[in-house]
Amino acid sequence: MQSTMMNYPLTLPHILDRAARLYSHVEVVSRMPDKSLHRYTYGEFYRRSRALSEALLKAGLNRGDRVGTLMWNHYTHLETYFGVPCAGGVLHTLNLRLSPADIAYIINHAGDRFLIVDDVLLPLLEKFKDQINVERIIAVPLTRRSVPDGYDNYEDFLAQATGKFTYPALDENDPLGMCYTSGTTGRPKGVVYSHRALVLHTLAAGLADMLGLTQRDTVLPVVPMFHVNAWGIPFVAAMAGAKMVLPGPHLDPASLLELFEHEQVTCSAGVPTIWFGILQALDKNPGGWKLIPGMRMIVGGSAAPEAMIRAFDKHNLRVVHAWGMTETTPLGVVSHLKANMDHLPEDEQYAYRAKQGVQAPFVDIRAMNEQGEIPWDGKSMGELQVRGPWVAASYFNNAEAQESWTEDGWFRTGDVVTIDPEGYVKITDRTKDLIKSGGEWISSLDLENALMSHPAVAEAAVIAVPHPRWQERPLAVIVRKPNAEVSREELQSYLAPKFVNWWLPDDYVFVEQIPRTSTGKFLKSVLRDQFRDHVLSRVE
Repeated sequence: MQSTMMNYPLTLPHILDRAARLYSHVEVVSRMPDKSLHRYTYGEFYRRSRALSEALLKAGLNRGDRVGTLMWNHYTHLETYFGVPCAGGVLHTLNLRLSPADIAYIINHAGDRFLIVDDVLLPLLEKFKDQINVERIIAVPLTRRSVPDGYDNYEDFLAQATGKFTYPALDENDPLGMCYTSGTTGRPKGVVYSHRALVLHTLAAGLADMLGLTQRDTVLPVVPMFHVNAWGIPFVAAMAGAKMVLPGPHLDPASLLELFEHEQVTCSAGVPTIWFGILQALDKNPGGWKLIPGMRMIVGGSAAPEAMIRAFDKHNLRVVHAWGMTETTPLGVVSHLKANMDHLPEDEQYAYRAKQGVQAPFVDIRAMNEQGEIPWDGKSMGELQVRGPWVAASYFNNAEAQESWTEDGWFRTGDVVTIDPEGYVKITDRTKDLIKSGGEWISSLDLENALMSHPAVAEAAVIAVPHPRWQERPLAVIVRKPNAEVSREELQSYLAPKFVNWWLPDDYVFVEQIPRTSTGKFLKSVLRDQFRDHVLSRVE
């Protein structure tokens, strides 16, 4: 027996067409480099995205050709999100915060044929232009009408389109986009997303207990559009018909708060670094911005401390914890309280909200250690492994990295977690960041989150340093808040009631800043190199 269902491909043009047909009047607002606001509607976005598709095909784009983008968050980048894949091309977003050498390596490794670049980023491009081999470079005139010689003008490129465009036949398993990991260990690795994976991810991410975007929302992705599809938010927003606000290169707290207020944003998304800055600005000037009560702030990239979640609640802003990776398109788990938790004590509710959350539909999870799969008891620790229809099965042109997958097809995330009986995942560390002291594991992340709840601490990173007796011991690297003072002894006393004694850091060092990756995560490998010869002085 066979089903009687249509064989309807899960491809991106459906989302683009639906957005234009149902929500043509809805705005897309972009903050430009000069801080002016560009406004147009989904109707115009639809026309220009299709014009880009047609122009690329006229320029000789073949199915599967890579089109790199070196761009900030704005309406033109949004057009590439749809225009490139709907022409049969592969959108390859480039992380502009990487070194010029790394960007050049990624462009060459991906085999980008076309490159679309913001005019404000041409000086960056010039640093590695002679190291790449692309056929055509198209510059977006954000700050001027013309572009320098040697570049195609994006607006002139679109003007070649006639409007008589028919989508090429697309298979749902065709590649749609690609993104490279941030490369904290070894060379960046490429992940290629299919139409099917992206569409299924978009449908799941839009669910109420996931990101929950609706047509009534105004969403502002602070997360860069060059980083894992801006967590898929532009696709979910277009599917829902939500108003989009794109912040351009202006990601400082004052600029973001001004945009939140002016456009009445109801949902935003970014890494904890962004929200720490926002929180400090709100604390310094409470009531200074008229934000939508209950505005949702999706936090990912690294763990949000419970103290930050509590602090935003006092401003009537709600943090929603999520976890994902480049390899998971990226949504994996999201933390919302279940109905049976509504009557739990406040502290227990916050403890759940500070976890990364429960698995998205169709994302299977397990955690493994040396003995096998760990029980879901909230205590046992193991490496999180995932599989699902939007989880990568390999890296692009990189057979050497196949050890990232188990023999039975699960992706090894490198995150060490506990999973409680309710199914909430809590990341306790990265496998490379766990501290092994006397044969027992210490979670650097738990220590960091506790330290960052201290009123004098702005940031804290805990790393392992060699110890002659215990193999490794924790060292806490602390950034104080402006004009705040706190001693090693005070911090040790603050942690003592929260942890067993052998978990407590042996020492504390105070620094001006903690090095970060291009996506805002603590770069602990640099700290480990910096302090590998540090002589510990045990704080009692």
